[in-house]
Amino acid sequence: MRRDFTYIDDIVEGIVKLLPKAPSGDPHWDGNTPDPASSFAPYKIYNIGNNKPVDLLYMIEALEKALNKKAFKNFMPIQPGDVVETFADVDDLMKAVQFKPSTSLEVGIESFVAWYLEYYKIGK
Repeated sequence: MRRDFTYIDDIVEGIVKLLPKAPSGDPHWDGNTPDPASSFAPYKIYNIGNNKPVDLLYMIEALEKALNKKAFKNFMPIQPGDVVETFADVDDLMKAVQFKPSTSLEVGIESFVAWYLEYYKIGK
């Protein structure tokens, strides 16, 4: 299985870059013949993701390395509702603010683990 992990700082940066880009509604939108891709309401949905799916086992390995501990893994069959792979399509984000999250999984996990251990005073 593969997932698209995004570091929190990249998400925050994407949101901050979008703040000055307030969306506007479509004045031609008609409820009698609605276009599901638009609305009279001012909104815009963006995927703010890393756009680089990685194997879940690789993510676990990176976490094990950052923690210097081995995980206890309990492999199970795919669960109802699970999908094999996810990833964010960031094309609209790139067009709007020329931004694409770029923090690697390894750097993101290392930074998160360092923050977590410091915040919860673990290992001191």
